[in-house]
Amino acid sequence: MVLLIVITGISLALFSADGKKKSTTAPPVPAGRCPLTDLPAAGNKVPDRPPVAVKIGNEPEGARPQSGLNEADIVYDTPAEGFIQRYMAVYQCASASSIGPTRSVRWVDSRILQQFPHSILAFAGGITFDVDPLSSLPWLSPADLLTTAQSAGVRITTRVPPDNLYTSTSALHGLFPHLTGAPPAVFRYTTALPKSAVATSALGINFSNGTDVVWKWDSSTNSWLHTYAGTTDVDALTNQPVTATNVIVQIVRWNYGPYVESTGGTGDIESHTVGSGSGYVLRNGRSIKVTWHRASLTDPTTFTDATGHTVGLAPGRTWVEIVRNDVANAPGGITLKP
Repeated sequence: MVLLIVITGISLALFSADGKKKSTTAPPVPAGRCPLTDLPAAGNKVPDRPPVAVKIGNEPEGARPQSGLNEADIVYDTPAEGFIQRYMAVYQCASASSIGPTRSVRWVDSRILQQFPHSILAFAGGITFDVDPLSSLPWLSPADLLTTAQSAGVRITTRVPPDNLYTSTSALHGLFPHLTGAPPAVFRYTTALPKSAVATSALGINFSNGTDVVWKWDSSTNSWLHTYAGTTDVDALTNQPVTATNVIVQIVRWNYGPYVESTGGTGDIESHTVGSGSGYVLRNGRSIKVTWHRASLTDPTTFTDATGHTVGLAPGRTWVEIVRNDVANAPGGITLKP
């Protein structure tokens, strides 16, 4: 089905090819606040530009520490083949002068991004079956730093290939100067916490031996601190600890895709982010057990607690941990520490 997307003021309207309006749960964007963080925009003016998403490597050796994670509005942490994780960092209000290392695109990336109209997606190649369909998506502007968008990439000398290709928000916006318009909000924000929120000092996710993530609550900065194997993760751009105001755990169904990324490997991990499932929202030193809901690829994801009430986020940067259901259900897969 062909969809026409019309942005009117701060709301999003979706129309099918027959002209019938499709429902959407996109919340309104308050004037002067960044749509993807609900923080005040600089000068009380939201930049007139679309979101830029960048695919970032996360291998324990070579990719870490990454640059530009703290400058993103939202970071999606997604499973890939071979027990590795890959980030997709989304920037709209904020800018970053160095983002990377930039790595290859995956099946799940466009499925997450379809909730952001007129997005730019930067990546470093990928298998043909993942790369070629991107050019036919009317709402997406692909920027392959290995081919058509080489001018937006730079090879740094302190890393070795393939983990030495970096980009910036200014370079990527420069590729598409005709694209304007801020996106709708994709999360709801509240000041109040539900009664089901419980004090939580740490969240652990055992993705794999090399990616045992622990988020630790830091009351001095009112944020969650990102660590690996007990070591604080650092944003190489600013040399500051990687933090988030909100951490979302979204447990998903998945399957192997039909195409192999690397010789001798499995198919790509196709994480299904449409439908519903269990998870957690972490904010303000608390965790809330939730059910996530996403009606379609064009809809944002919402969260409800055990009573059916909507769970909102605190204004600030959000990390979304996409967790395979088999990982979540394994002993020690997800742990919450009071």
